[in-house]
Order: sequence, then structure tokens, then C-alpha cells
Amino acid sequence: MANSGLTRRAFLTALPASASAAAAVAPSLTSGRSAAILAPKATDIRLEDVQHRFEDFRYRTPMKFGGREVDRVTMLHVDVTVRTRDGRRAQGASSMPLGNVWAYPSRQLPFEQTLGAMRALADRIAPLLGACPEYGHPIDLGVMMEAEYLKAAADLSRGTAEPIPKLAVLVVSSPFDAAVHDAFGRVHGRSAYLTYGPDFCGYDLGRHLGPGFSGEFADRVVSPTPRADVAIFHAVGASDPLDAGDVTTRVNDGLPETLAEWIPRDGLDHFKIKMNGDDADWDVNRVLGVERVVSAALKPRGVADWRYSLDFNERCPNVEYLLGVVRRIREGSASAFERILLLEQPTRRDLQADRHNVMHEAAKLRPVVIDESLTDLETLRLAREMGYTGIALKACKGQTQTLLMAAAGRTFGMFLTVQDLTCPGAAYVHSVGIAARVSGVTGIEANARQYVPSASAEWARRLPALFTVRNGRVDTSGLTGPGLGA
Repeated sequence: MANSGLTRRAFLTALPASASAAAAVAPSLTSGRSAAILAPKATDIRLEDVQHRFEDFRYRTPMKFGGREVDRVTMLHVDVTVRTRDGRRAQGASSMPLGNVWAYPSRQLPFEQTLGAMRALADRIAPLLGACPEYGHPIDLGVMMEAEYLKAAADLSRGTAEPIPKLAVLVVSSPFDAAVHDAFGRVHGRSAYLTYGPDFCGYDLGRHLGPGFSGEFADRVVSPTPRADVAIFHAVGASDPLDAGDVTTRVNDGLPETLAEWIPRDGLDHFKIKMNGDDADWDVNRVLGVERVVSAALKPRGVADWRYSLDFNERCPNVEYLLGVVRRIREGSASAFERILLLEQPTRRDLQADRHNVMHEAAKLRPVVIDESLTDLETLRLAREMGYTGIALKACKGQTQTLLMAAAGRTFGMFLTVQDLTCPGAAYVHSVGIAARVSGVTGIEANARQYVPSASAEWARRLPALFTVRNGRVDTSGLTGPGLGA
């Protein structure tokens, strides 16, 4: 939708908003306010055109996490055209899977309905962003528009048993936000990661994160050059075969079908283990089983150092369950316990309703990372209060929020990791770019190559080094082009 010169008053008047609708979803980083961009810079951009489309893919094998299996994905592809104040134009693009099982879990609504709601929200967001009359930096535009996306989600949610949650709003809006960042870098002929300082930003971080961040800019948490390589956390889904004895029916598509086959192929040494969270015996035995298979594969090659991430996907009934599982792992294998790098989102994502499940004791064992719960600064502060000590940064929550949460996490002294939403193609390029640029990140989960490689085929031909895992890492040194590096 081309921008037709709407005034800001007309733009905001046309938006679907009501007090009751806005209450259905959580406040944005600006507490639900829409704020005009009042600190103009010559480098600012405005939107001229926004296009989007959907594309469906089937998984080669299902992925089980959080007690559910996923066997398909709908990709949301976004293209934008932006214009600078002096009339220069550029295009930007991004993609993201509409991971409704993760972002919009429901016991009342079927898969098709939650996916349909997220698709409908994308159809609302595209014209909203295209009609935005403001010039600004992508961070400022992103924060401003988030409030409008939340209102649109609330409007779509009227009459439904379960409103569209804020996490789902972030997922749907993330490729729109990333495409704007991509276009901004391209119109200025440089990596987007080189545009987050005072030369380009109209406001410092204090505007979006509070006075404690006054005088600071997002460039302090990103490197001007990407890392040479980034470690890949290989996902071990809850139904993934560990070795040949676990295989019931082979896919026979030429790719590995067990963890034991993946390890030598990609030289893996980082593993993200999907836990059940409701069966302590299974969880303990799963980690010990992974340790057995990994040890058998790596020790003969002289590899002694590898790492695990344990992802409970908010399934633990309480923190006592988590502590019991971790302690039993240590009793069963001291070496497996020592290899645990982090514990991810053990209990319910609704922290406000689950405040008794504090993580202080668990955090004494390993960093406890907030993931599904992290939707804004408010939830980050609450998580810290409850004992969480780490942050999972995700491209699927938007480039703008990733930068803001990385800055807040760094100031708060929190552990940082980059996690995946089974991101193929351009979504993967965006995600791995974050891991290559944000300071202090330990690695990245990148599981699309395992479950839906067909969705990355074109990109893998264009950027073979980035899509080829060697010695457990991908070469990110080439992510220096304009925009988000794609």
C-alpha cells in the first residue's frame, strides 16, 4: 500500500482502537502510546510501500516441543520501500514463520484458527505500516507502530475465546519491522548494525527504556563487524531419534535422521534438548541418553568440550520440579551436568500469574533464561525480580525489540543467547546476523536445516557458507552487506 500523504491525525483516527480492545493485549514498550517522531534527522525514512505474502512448507520430520508436535510452517514474507527526506529510495525485505503453536498456544482454539488469526493480523499490519506518515529511524518507528499493531490484534480478538497474545503480535509484526531496518541500511549503503548510534538515531535509549538509559544508544550492544563464526545449537526435539535403535520409519531423503548421524556430519558440539517438563524420569533419562550418544560420537575424535541447553518450554509445574530434574542429572552423570550451559523458560510464560515460581535457587546452578515470557521491558524487570538471569533474543520478536532487550539485558548484567523459531531462508539470515553482531552471545539455535530445509533451498544456494555447518559453526564473516546482511 503506497503512502498517500495521510496526516498523522487522519492516520491515528483511522486505526481500530477502543479501551476494551486495548486491554485485551499487554502494553507496548511505550505503554500503549503512539508517539510522533519529534527529533528529525536528515537520515530519517518513511514508508512508501508495504507488500506481504504467505508461503507454506511441510516439515521433513515433525518437531516436538512443549508437549506438541509441529509438522508444517506458514512463512510470512514482507517487502517494503522507503524514502529518505531528500528523496532517495530503497527496498528492504524479511521473512518469519508464523509459529502459532509457540506464539499462540491454545487449549480451546484449533491450530487452523490461531494460524488464521495471525494471518489476518498480518493483513491488518501491512496497510497500517504502509499508511504511517512519519519519518523516523527504524527503532522509533518500530516502537511507535507496535502500539497500533496491539490495537489491531485487540480488534481482531473481539468475540474470541482467547485473544491474540502479545507474543503472537510480535511474531507477526517482526518481518515488517525487520524489513524496515533492512531498507534503512540499504538506503544508506551500509549494514543496518552501523546505523544504531547517534549519527542516525533521533532518540537515545532513554526514550524507550527509561531515564537509566539516557545518553546511550543501541550501538553499544552490537559489534561494527560480525563475528567470524557462530556456534550452532542443534535441536534435539522430544520425539527425535537419538540413534538407530530409536528409528521406526526412515525418511530416506539423504539427510541425517538421528542425533548420532547429525553429529559427525556437522561436527556438532552444542545441543538444545527439548524437555517434556511433566515427566521427571523421562527428562532425566533424555539428557543422560543425549550424553551417551554425544560422548560416543565426540570422544573418539578427541573432543572433550561440548554444551547443552535444556529447554522446558514453560512445562515445569513448579521450580521444585526443575531443581529435582537438574539434581538427578548431576547424580546420574556429573559430566552431563557440567555441560549444561543454561536452563530455558522452565515455568509458565505468564509471570504475573505465576510469581511464586521464583528461580533464585535454580539460577545458582545455571543461568535461567526468559523466552516466551519476554515481550517488553516490564516483563524483563519482573523476570529479574523472580530470579531469571538470562535473556533469549529472538528475531521473531522484531529487530527493534531485540536491540532494546539486548541493551537492557547488558545493563542488567544478564546472560544473552539467540534462539530460533525454526527460521528458514531470510528469517535464518536475520537471526544468525543477530548472533554474529550482539556482544556476548554464546551461540544460536538454528533448527530449520533439520526440519524444513526445503524452505531455505534458494538462500542456501546464494549464501552457502552461512547455511553450511562445519565444526559445529557457521561462517558469519560475510554478513557485512547493506541492510541486515542478506
